[in-house]
Amino acid sequence: MLDLGRYVARRFVSMIITLWFVITITFFLMHSIPGGPFSREKALPEKVLEALNEKYHLNDPLWKQYTDYLQGVVVLDFGPSFSRPGIFVWDKIQEGFPISAKVGGIASLFVIIAGIPAGVISALYQNKLPDYIVTVIATVGVAVPSFVVATLFIYVFSEKLMLVPAYGLEEIKSYIGPTIALAGFSLSFVARLSRSSLLEVMQQDYIRTARAKGLSELSVIFKHAIKNSLIPVITYMGPTIASILTGSFVVERIFAIPGMGKLFVESVGNRDYTMIMGTTIFYAAFAIIMIFLVDIAYGIIDPRIKLGD
Repeated sequence: MLDLGRYVARRFVSMIITLWFVITITFFLMHSIPGGPFSREKALPEKVLEALNEKYHLNDPLWKQYTDYLQGVVVLDFGPSFSRPGIFVWDKIQEGFPISAKVGGIASLFVIIAGIPAGVISALYQNKLPDYIVTVIATVGVAVPSFVVATLFIYVFSEKLMLVPAYGLEEIKSYIGPTIALAGFSLSFVARLSRSSLLEVMQQDYIRTARAKGLSELSVIFKHAIKNSLIPVITYMGPTIASILTGSFVVERIFAIPGMGKLFVESVGNRDYTMIMGTTIFYAAFAIIMIFLVDIAYGIIDPRIKLGD
């Protein structure tokens, strides 16, 4: 327990340092971009531009803007939006994230429920028909981009067959398209990763020892092989779930979902610096937390892994 506490304390410190690096790099990169948040094709009058810079404290020295921003991040204050007067960045994140997380949660569950069993079946039936079917489908899933999957889904199931709505999330069946588009690549990759990992584990000495002791093949596979083969899959799933839950700007754009992905794209198009920084920092923090949870899961799945060490 003491080792685990020390490990968590060390990881917490490293997480804070990592997040600080992300905030710092993002801040200075945004301020190094030519132009400004109020640069337009038609230039604003000089007095208006000066008033806006004064209002948002852009006339302050860069070091002061940086320290003020850090103080705001600590209390989840990412500042006001430059392109949406009266709207604060954290409010928009709170509004968009639950929508992205709902779609992403379903997609992540789909990846786990379908991807891992598909990989296991493929490995158990190596060089047989089920293996060939899973391999072909997984290869296609990895090769075809999500925007192609989303576009084809809308064309076939929404426009031609009219089985599901093309846009929005008004109905339960509206989640089918975004879920498939979001989960397609990850599901295929997890299936391939599960297959290769299980095949590798099945060649290990302790598997041969388990068989030599007279354990049934079912017990060897489910109690020993599959459990240990999941470690690479969990390593991949941590940042992947973070990415899926925080939204895909391509999928959300195609299906007109008002989530985090759409918010990020619009903020880039509007040169909304505070919104870009806020969404980037939020994603980074979420990814760091998911990677930490993955490390904790290692110790649960494989007791040989000692987190304290």
